[in-house]
Amino acid sequence: MKSLMLSEEILMQVEKPARYIGNEVNAVMKDKKDIRVRFAMCFPDVYEIGMSHLGIQIIYDMLNSFEDVWCERVYSPWVDLDAIMRKENIPLFALESQDPIKEFDFLGITIQYEMCYTNILQVLDLAGIPLLAKDRSDEDPIVIGGGPCTYNPEPICDFFDLFYIGEGETQYRNLISLYEECKEKGESRAAFLRKAASIPGMYVPSLYEVSYKEDGTILERKPLFPDMPSKIVKELVSDVSDTYYPAAPVVPFIKVTQDRVVLEIQRGCIRGCRFCQAGQLYRPVRERDVDFLKDYAMKMLANTGHEEISLSSLSSSDYSKLPELIDFLIEECNKRKINISLPSLRIDAFSLDVMNKVQDVKKSSLTFAPEAGSQRLRDVINKGLTEEVILQGAKLAFEGGWTRVKLYFMLGLPFETEEDIRGIAELSNKIAALFYETVPKEKRNGKVQIVASTSFFIPKPFTPFQWAPQCRKEEFLEKAYMTRTSISQQLNQKSIKYNWHEADASVMEGIFARGDRRLNQVILKAYEKGCFYDAWSEYYKNDLWFESFEECGIDPDFYTVRERSDDEIFPWDFLDCGVSKSFLLKEWHRAQEETVTPNCRMQCQGCGAARFQTGVCYEKRA
Repeated sequence: MKSLMLSEEILMQVEKPARYIGNEVNAVMKDKKDIRVRFAMCFPDVYEIGMSHLGIQIIYDMLNSFEDVWCERVYSPWVDLDAIMRKENIPLFALESQDPIKEFDFLGITIQYEMCYTNILQVLDLAGIPLLAKDRSDEDPIVIGGGPCTYNPEPICDFFDLFYIGEGETQYRNLISLYEECKEKGESRAAFLRKAASIPGMYVPSLYEVSYKEDGTILERKPLFPDMPSKIVKELVSDVSDTYYPAAPVVPFIKVTQDRVVLEIQRGCIRGCRFCQAGQLYRPVRERDVDFLKDYAMKMLANTGHEEISLSSLSSSDYSKLPELIDFLIEECNKRKINISLPSLRIDAFSLDVMNKVQDVKKSSLTFAPEAGSQRLRDVINKGLTEEVILQGAKLAFEGGWTRVKLYFMLGLPFETEEDIRGIAELSNKIAALFYETVPKEKRNGKVQIVASTSFFIPKPFTPFQWAPQCRKEEFLEKAYMTRTSISQQLNQKSIKYNWHEADASVMEGIFARGDRRLNQVILKAYEKGCFYDAWSEYYKNDLWFESFEECGIDPDFYTVRERSDDEIFPWDFLDCGVSKSFLLKEWHRAQEETVTPNCRMQCQGCGAARFQTGVCYEKRA
């Protein structure tokens, strides 16, 4: 049994000691003497969040399949342990070996959301790794970032040696082999990074420089060496059925956010919602083979003991073999008394047949995302849903026995009016009324509950709305108040519950999302003032953030409230996600015209993703 980094005395002082002891079911243990490269894979948030992330499970499984590599896990210590580690001078450590992170060759950090940026600094700080890449020596781990936020890495580029742009299954073997080769030759950190920059999908920010115009926008961005790529194309898995996937994912000792087997049925989305970053980044849609999914579902359930399986994708309803997969899972899960979760189902594609089959195992609330309250605004955002289709989907749900429906909307969308906001209340009311019209009194199991939730719209890179202005905090709150007032005026108001997100953090997320290199100094200063766990409302310190902006002489409004010109150079324009900027601009103009664009299976829009020669772009040729 390995010795723990934390003493029993310390473990007794923290909220959940199981976050830090490792040794979970399916955790990979290797003999250090057989290992050439040690890789610490980090999710910069608390254990329960990080353990729920499928991407880390995939990369962890893949890296540990390499005989010369040992991949271990590390998460942000919660605030109670953070204070103890600083006081007692305890270095951040990996769960499997309990060895300090500073002893590893690589520290890989997955960056899933902007509000974890200060947690990245917490991880580096506790590990004893210099926060700025320029200050690191050959003795420090190579700090590499991956995940969706790396599609605009500039606000945090000073903290990373390297970014991996795209899907992680394709280039890690090449990167690690290069590292081993450089290490054998005794080459420096700088020499390795210079060579790594030539591997597809790798971005070394220190090898590029950016200049700015007087108005603060980008004048030019150029590589420091002539042989460096000026564009970095994302990495993409062509065949998602012939790739790495964890048959035996790590099973935590404590309850985590996603405490279930997660089966990724496809990558990408055909829909083209104009606000959705993931829908653009993961194009083209690639489906996993249904036999692959059946096989892995059974293996993962057997290897974990989980009592629930969830189908993961951006839009599960669009998976072409969904009925066959559901039939198989229903039969197998019924035998084992295992629950099936079907998130990301579109209301217009919802099948009463599937609903009835799933309810035989376990009934739960249904979640639909109309996103906007009016048809006009749904056309603006290209949601592709009519009110008629929404109500028909809700009717099917009520006929299937559901009495609780969650509805997700956004406030502050481009070209939104007061009428659109009132439409949220009116649509919620119509759905509540439909329950009483659809379900006879004698068959009702209590009253219907409609939970309407609104988040605040945040423009993201690589979407048609990357040109759009974002609302100020006061505007967001005014819109939430208007929504709440409208709901209180509805006939079925007692059946409708309203939730809304916090405005402060939404504004900050918007700043980071479209930020540039000048934000590195702000993030560093905010961390030095005590900001971390910003994604957790009880620890978010808005006043300290705005103090930091002021001290750095940076106007946060520059990143949020202004509308961008069509020809502005964005901080992320040097990255190529497959979808062209000209296509996104065309979609931005179509939004202004309230014009709907058909989805990928209805009609190819020429977005640019066909160059990858896979997935939905080539379905008809098969």
